[in-house]
Amino acid sequence: MAARGVPMKLAFLASHGGSAARHLTQACRSGALDAVPVALVSNNSRSVALAWARAEGLRAAHLSSAGYPDPDDLDAAILDFLCGAGAEVLVLSGYMRELGPRVLGAFAGRVLNIHPSLLPRHGGRGMYGDRVHEAVLASGDPESGATVHLVTAGIDEGPALAQGRVPVQPGDTLETLKARVQAIEGELMLRAVRQLVAERASMAPD
Repeated sequence: MAARGVPMKLAFLASHGGSAARHLTQACRSGALDAVPVALVSNNSRSVALAWARAEGLRAAHLSSAGYPDPDDLDAAILDFLCGAGAEVLVLSGYMRELGPRVLGAFAGRVLNIHPSLLPRHGGRGMYGDRVHEAVLASGDPESGATVHLVTAGIDEGPALAQGRVPVQPGDTLETLKARVQAIEGELMLRAVRQLVAERASMAPD
């Protein structure tokens, strides 16, 4: 357990742009979040997030089935990298792969993801990105939003830590609804990570 006053170490997993990773890193650097970004893993060697992480001075690695065809080997490689970076909490920032049992076990209760709907509505296997917003519009829901939840072995089944709501307006398209949801995601994730920071501080020895 970390001593009181030592910033929590964050690691990110991203497949594309890594917007949550960027938002949280900016909050860390500005002092708005008592944590320090240490590492990023991407399954996409050409991802913007990977290039960004390297430019920001984070430990960064491309780890995917291209280099580790056996899922168990990939799971072990990701865990080794994250542990080597000293990561305490993992944030999935648009990571489009399921985590393996080794990573989930080692970081149980400390892996966060954000889903672009009001879970449990419109969650589950195959529900991600534009598919979620399309489902919201097709259902006629009067509101949507985003949910930050702990990641477990079940897809989108972990406990919710924070939830934000936005109205579904008459005439909304996929793009307008998505923009409205995305506008609240960064601060929602920040709120959830602050909650973990506060819980960690309350349990840390003096």
